[in-house]
Parts: sequence; C-alpha cells; structure tokens
Amino acid sequence: MQGEAEQILLDALLALFKEQGWLKERERQRTDSTHILAKVRAINRLLCVGETMRFALNSLAVVAGDWLLEYSDAAWLYRYGHRIEERWLPQSQAGRLAAAETIGQDGWKLLSDLFAEATPAFLREIPAVKILRQVWVQNYRYDDGQLHWRESSDIPPAALFINSPYDQEARYGKKYSTRWTGDIGASDGNL
Repeated sequence: MQGEAEQILLDALLALFKEQGWLKERERQRTDSTHILAKVRAINRLLCVGETMRFALNSLAVVAGDWLLEYSDAAWLYRYGHRIEERWLPQSQAGRLAAAETIGQDGWKLLSDLFAEATPAFLREIPAVKILRQVWVQNYRYDDGQLHWRESSDIPPAALFINSPYDQEARYGKKYSTRWTGDIGASDGNL
C-alpha cells in the first residue's frame, strides 16, 4: 500500500485478464458477488451438532486429554470417534429426533462439566468449546429441567446461524432457486 502500489497490482491483473481473454476491451464487465461457496460440506442441523460435538472433543483431547478422560462418557468414542455421516443416522423422523436429543444430552453434560467451578477456566476459552456452546444455544432449548431439540421455526435466522463448526462464517443463502452454504456477498455490481 505504501507508494500507491495497489494501482500497479490492479493494472498488472487487468493486463493478465485481458491477455487470457477473461476481459474484453471497451465492453461492460459484470460481476456477481451474490454467493461464494464455503470450503465446508453442506450439512444439516443434525450433522452439524454431531460434528460440533466431535470438534469440541477432539480439541479438548489435544489441549486437556487427562481432563477429558475423567469427564467423558465411554459411549462418546463410538458416537464421535469418526466423522458424522448421514448414512449412520436413523432414517425415520422419530429416530433422527432421538439421535438429536442424545447428542444434545452429551453436549449438555460436556458443557456442564466445562462450566463447573472446579474446571480450569482456560478450557472454556477454547474456540471449539465456544462454538459448541453457541451451536447448542441455537439448536436446543432447556425447559422444565429437560433439553429439547428446537423446531425449525425456533432457530436463529440464517444470517446468525452457525452451519458448520469448522467455518462459523459460512451461512445458508438463497437467491431465486439457487441455495448454498458460504459467504453472502454484496449486491450485483459492474466493473
């Protein structure tokens, strides 16, 4: 930026684009920045909570393995020891709801242990733990001592909703019939 070198860079890029045939002289160029796909696979809410739990457990295993061994459930290795895949989830709506609630209970137990007074405070500052907490707030509600999977009508709007623990900025987008998970860019523009 010093010495206004950005203009030199822009001119060099424009020359290359013209040379490659990507830009034509004296013609109007259109840019459409309506969507940029995220570098994450599109996953549904159930896969997202499962992957978020797995992400938090893997992060804790690296940072505080002894603590995790003491507070984890033996079944978690079976449930979260591999990437959560659609093919491993129940197909029925009732089975999927049961899976969502099981994952929810596991996450609630982990969060309860992490936020206990005796737990070292630095564990609550691990990014994956913060993401776990956010994803649980947006997907579960706690009523009358019970954790419940939120209805689709009771989740945050797409602009605030975390779709993947691995890329918290990726948002669900829709324009006309096109749907994507990624960055929602500025409005259409012209160069």
